[in-house]
Amino acid sequence: MRAPVLTDTDLAGDLARVVGLSIDAVRDALRAQAAGHLVAPPRWVLDVGPGRLVFTVGAETARSRTAGFRVYDVYPSRGSDHAQVVAVFDSDDGRLRGLVVGDLLGVLRTAAIGAVAIDSLSRPDATVLGVVGTGLQARHHLLAAGAVRDFSQAVVHSRDPTRRIRFAEEMTRRSGVEVVAVDTPETVAQAADVVILATDSRTPVVASDAFEPGTHVTTIGPKFADAHELSPDVAEVASVVVTDSLAQVDAYQRPFFVDVPMVELADVVSGRRRGRTNRDDVTLFCSVGLAGTEVVVADRLLRALT
Repeated sequence: MRAPVLTDTDLAGDLARVVGLSIDAVRDALRAQAAGHLVAPPRWVLDVGPGRLVFTVGAETARSRTAGFRVYDVYPSRGSDHAQVVAVFDSDDGRLRGLVVGDLLGVLRTAAIGAVAIDSLSRPDATVLGVVGTGLQARHHLLAAGAVRDFSQAVVHSRDPTRRIRFAEEMTRRSGVEVVAVDTPETVAQAADVVILATDSRTPVVASDAFEPGTHVTTIGPKFADAHELSPDVAEVASVVVTDSLAQVDAYQRPFFVDVPMVELADVVSGRRRGRTNRDDVTLFCSVGLAGTEVVVADRLLRALT
């Protein structure tokens, strides 16, 4: 029997459901990680002259009993036109369960991890979401965040006024939440209870003193000592700094942008470690990409959509 294949078109066809399924799958994967059932080594890179292939591999051996890998290309000559494949196998008998081809799964997986972090670390009564950035990641992080908190408004900033206005109009329609374009990233930080930084900036896009007490901050862009979208000073004032994979942080060939003890999200989700302790805490989540989660998400979507 031929293994099923999902594409971006399949995933985008019922996006609200797919976002919810992805968040549930990530939450289960994090619980498996805390229990020792998620195999999640750091990503590795195959250099092939003019470009690279990047692999993440993983397995969840208790509930979904799935294993597999994701591979995507990094060829500068291709610009933004990159290929990505996730292969899902049964961890018991090695049977190929299916493939997911396209860019959307990786974005959904990252947004789902961010949503679980928001649910675990932000104030339960958070009502205003802030987003800096207007790309594909920003769009799906906004949708995923809305699945775990009942936001009444979102504010967004990007450098291009036309893009941020277009983003606000589009995402108001798609999310059902009023999205307002604002002129500065500081306005986002001061207005929002939850702030998502989704840029490719190599220098901080917002001052560390712009965040109000009680804010949760997620950074998904550059996070290295020599290139970071968020000031390292935020980590100094945060009550807790969380990441999804300490193994990945340690495996980077470049120094990470913060030098403070970090907690793994899986330990917060499982209750092993405390996240937010009071209303005025600033909490920080540094998303680096937990291996294995894309395979668990792909398996959940293959089961639901094929």
